[in-house]
Amino acid sequence: MHDPSPLSPAASPAPRRELTWLAIALGAGLSVVMGAANVYLGLRVGLVVSASIPAAVVAMAILNGALRRNSILEANLVQTAASAGESLSAGIIFTMPALILTGIWTTFDYWTTTLVAWAGGLLGVLFMIPMRRVFVVDSRELLFPEGVACAEVLRAGELAAAGAAGGESDVSGRSRAAAGGALLIFAGLAGGAIFKLCESLLGLLKSTLEWAAARGERVFYLGCDVSPALVAVGMIVGLPISVQIFTGGAIAWLVAIPLFSPDVPDTAGMKPKDIADAVRMSHVIYIGVGAMVVGGIASIWKVRRGMAMAVVELTAKFRPQSTAAEVPREERDLDTRTILWIAAACVLVTAFVYYGLLKSAGLTLLTTGVMLVMAFFFTAVASYIVGLVGNSNSPVSGMTITAVLGAGALLHLFMQAGWLEVAATTAIAAALGIAGIVCCAACTSGDVCNDLKTGRLVGASPRSQQILQVIGVTVAAFVLSPTMTVLHEGSLKAGKGGIGGTELAAPQAKLFAELTKGMFLQGSGLPWPMLALGAGLGVAVLVADWLLGRWRSPVRLYVMPVAVGVYLPPKLSVPILFGGIAHYLLTRRSRRAEFDATGRGVLVASGVIAGESLLGVFVGLLAYLDYKSFESAKRLGLSEMGWTLATAAAFVGFIAWMGLLAARRQR
Repeated sequence: MHDPSPLSPAASPAPRRELTWLAIALGAGLSVVMGAANVYLGLRVGLVVSASIPAAVVAMAILNGALRRNSILEANLVQTAASAGESLSAGIIFTMPALILTGIWTTFDYWTTTLVAWAGGLLGVLFMIPMRRVFVVDSRELLFPEGVACAEVLRAGELAAAGAAGGESDVSGRSRAAAGGALLIFAGLAGGAIFKLCESLLGLLKSTLEWAAARGERVFYLGCDVSPALVAVGMIVGLPISVQIFTGGAIAWLVAIPLFSPDVPDTAGMKPKDIADAVRMSHVIYIGVGAMVVGGIASIWKVRRGMAMAVVELTAKFRPQSTAAEVPREERDLDTRTILWIAAACVLVTAFVYYGLLKSAGLTLLTTGVMLVMAFFFTAVASYIVGLVGNSNSPVSGMTITAVLGAGALLHLFMQAGWLEVAATTAIAAALGIAGIVCCAACTSGDVCNDLKTGRLVGASPRSQQILQVIGVTVAAFVLSPTMTVLHEGSLKAGKGGIGGTELAAPQAKLFAELTKGMFLQGSGLPWPMLALGAGLGVAVLVADWLLGRWRSPVRLYVMPVAVGVYLPPKLSVPILFGGIAHYLLTRRSRRAEFDATGRGVLVASGVIAGESLLGVFVGLLAYLDYKSFESAKRLGLSEMGWTLATAAAFVGFIAWMGLLAARRQR
């Protein structure tokens, strides 16, 4: 076992509150909030962030501050359930909108979307249970950076509450920081909401600063999305990942778009920006896909031993074991009978959903079997990567691309062999149905793995955490479809194109739609030269990272962030880089000072993401309800140049405010 030294609360022999109705209610409520916020963020920028640390801070503020319960185990369960909503939203937004973008759906089918989320999320929880000992307990390689950080937040909050309850006037700097953490989150939330209010609801600020020009047949593009949430993402993932995402974006707009812009047909009368968008959709995103496939295969190879050990652990679950009373509470999982009953329900629900989509018993059996194998496979991969680089950096979209391509290739093979006779749209629905549940399982399992590490460090019961994960998944599953419906139809009514439009770009879903149409619709086809070029880029990054490892360089290079930067709209990587630079500056300040400015920055950033995202959902709801008055104050009479300068000044000022708030020493 390779755990840090046990935290003091875990060593206490006194019984403490853990699985209580209050923890369940708070966890379920935060699961809904985090799920809705991440639906908006993911549809807009194609990225989601971990909810564990902000949820832990909010839980400690409510339990320790407002209710004075000083219960670290209850707070741990609250963040466990809350993070389930965040992880599940990622699985859904990457896949289900593709059914709209392919034309199979015109709006989200509530029960299909809900049941895909529920079944996929629960499979992620269940598949992770036999892997807990392999990855969480026994692994010496996996350090779980975010899981350990969340445990430290929980412990510091308990120490702060204990010091205040004991009348101590001198509480440690870390405890004071934890006590004020909730204020940082709520300040960030208010700031993010106000900025979004000025941009989307009042129309005072532009949503994007961009420039495009044509020089002969070549088109050049520069852009920056005016989104504090994207800056916040960079502040959370750090400078190395931000630089790699920016590098991918620079490859897209500085190399690929000028290089391939002469290949766009019928450009007469098109604006340079429209030509750049056409090049990105026809060429650039497939370069990113090719690189991500290479990254997914490399990730699978790295985790091969862990998967073999997980299979051994799974088979051990069915052997005679000691009774639950003989197992220490810190090692007790959900019992095997409960796991089997829930798993059976998930399989039946999955088969029901697939039959509703496909109308074929044979294809339903095939897709259900393929889904189960892939879900177990990618559960192991996601858990390993979360332990290695953290939940926020897990390349789930790359794994889902691999699942889409694998499922599509298998179905295409069966169709070519004459073993399956189905329409192209049915095959597309089958591939996306497999990918939807696999993606939900992978996202949730990584989150479960991270939370179980946190729980182990604070002395929690794995069984209690698994129960809260099941509850969090179940509650969040029922709100994801309405949230996406409101955002999609509200965006359509506001003239922004719905999902796949100007605001809700949904890059992963758009990509999966293009991939499946290319595989099954005649005349579509896939741009194999671009995929091969991307694969070559992925191999080059792998070789470069291998060389850096051989040279024992502290700097490493990963395929997935670079590939993500290539296939995301280029304007998104610039604010992420700004956030990464802010993270670096805060880290330097932390080294010079006696408080954790970087940790404060993460809390501010988490609040900004929640504020902008929730206000975005609210704006979508107003548009859905045909509320039009938010256009009345647009620009305040400024010229185009004045509007651009005012937007840039406001954006820079907001970034500076975020940095100063994080860098300010807590009194």
